[in-house]
Amino acid sequence: MNTTVFLTTFGVIFLAELGDKTQLTAMALAARYPWKKIFIGIALAFALLNLGAVLLGKAIFAILPVLWTKLASSLLFLYFGVTTLIHSGKEEDGHAVTASDAVRTAFLMILLAELGDKTQLVTLSLAAQYNAPVVVFAASTLALWLVSLLGIFLGKQLLRLMPLRYIHRMAAVLFLLFGAVLLYQALA
Repeated sequence: MNTTVFLTTFGVIFLAELGDKTQLTAMALAARYPWKKIFIGIALAFALLNLGAVLLGKAIFAILPVLWTKLASSLLFLYFGVTTLIHSGKEEDGHAVTASDAVRTAFLMILLAELGDKTQLVTLSLAAQYNAPVVVFAASTLALWLVSLLGIFLGKQLLRLMPLRYIHRMAAVLFLLFGAVLLYQALA
């Protein structure tokens, strides 16, 4: 394995995602779902996205125009924002979240939000530049997973500092904000 390519890719992707919407989304999801379940969804989404970036390259954008991707992503964020806000004032009724709900939610949110994002484009570029698709895939995926885990654990720490209903409200506002920005970008 080419260590230089690995470290370059890992460093660029890690720094690009630090504090980005993906990490903030992971924090918000961690306040609502069990962390292991959302990490599975996030990990699967990033693995699929990076595989697409490395293997399919620009063909993804020919099949799925950026406009439709941003529209779908914005609507998904707005939907989760509204539903999270609606449920934020309710006390937990002990109803367990199924694994498929948490995994599916995390997977769809990350997949749609990150499709065509800067880190996917950088991954595509690095794979082409270094002609080392396996190394670039591994480094990029590991960097994104680590940033997401940091977001998840920061989100869990928030639960110790404030009531869950406030965190849900903050998550709802965050989802609505991301949805509005993505919708604006798609329509501008």
